[in-house]
Amino acid sequence: MPLPAPPGNPDGQAAKLLLPACFAKYKLFLLTGYYARVQGVSYLLEAFLKKTECNCQIVNLGAGMDTLFWRLKDENLLPRKYFEVDFPMIVARKIHNIKSKPPLSKPIIETHSGDSLLIDSHSLDSSRYSIVGADLRFSSDLEEKLKKHKLDVQQLESLTKLLLFTAITFFSEGGTVLSHSLPEVNMADRFGQIMIENLQRRQCNLAGVEVCRSLESQKERLLLNGWENAHAIDMMKVYSFLPQADVKRIEELEFLDEKELFEQLMQHYCICWASKDSSNLGNVHQHLRNDPSH
Repeated sequence: MPLPAPPGNPDGQAAKLLLPACFAKYKLFLLTGYYARVQGVSYLLEAFLKKTECNCQIVNLGAGMDTLFWRLKDENLLPRKYFEVDFPMIVARKIHNIKSKPPLSKPIIETHSGDSLLIDSHSLDSSRYSIVGADLRFSSDLEEKLKKHKLDVQQLESLTKLLLFTAITFFSEGGTVLSHSLPEVNMADRFGQIMIENLQRRQCNLAGVEVCRSLESQKERLLLNGWENAHAIDMMKVYSFLPQADVKRIEELEFLDEKELFEQLMQHYCICWASKDSSNLGNVHQHLRNDPSH
């Protein structure tokens, strides 16, 4: 099955260069879920960037081989600076690919200005894009590295508070505006218990599973950590919001014969985000519902 190209990158060139070939062999329902996640996050992110007029910073925690920088560059939606953080081993692999593949390195060079571009085996720093190798469990070390890569120092206090629970964190001139994550949900039912048992058999204990009972418990988790507003929707709801013509195209690439399993899985993951701002930027989810293409 050909991978669905992400928005703003019609041929998925960056994804083809960064992702391993075995990714295309994943089960269809997993790929379709991945497509829904990418699309859902992209809609929220695009709405946020347009509301801030790109005068913001993005910190992507646990970025892996994400191609967001290249997609935003293609769409002329790059923030003031985009940061990625992951384990040094993952970062080293990504930087090696960037250094050895001109289609990946050229956009970074094109958007860079000022001093020489810094790149070594475990970090990359240009004027618009930084990759940092770090372990999120050691927040002071991460803060120091991000400060070195020119994260706005006035926002570091908020950053420390966010590292424990966000997958992607957004910053703008007024301080922390939006926190976004993709956690599990409805884990107390039988399907959720089977998910937990499968992970445990692989020696993977799902930390924090006690707050994954429901969408309400996910929102409560964010509010109890000091956020002013919180939202959460399951991935099946996100899938229903997507442009139906595009959904039809994806579903016709290959017959989805595990539809019930797909729906159950999508109901056990969610997109949740929280805001702490006075300009109503946290309500970017209205973009999903109000976009005329849906």
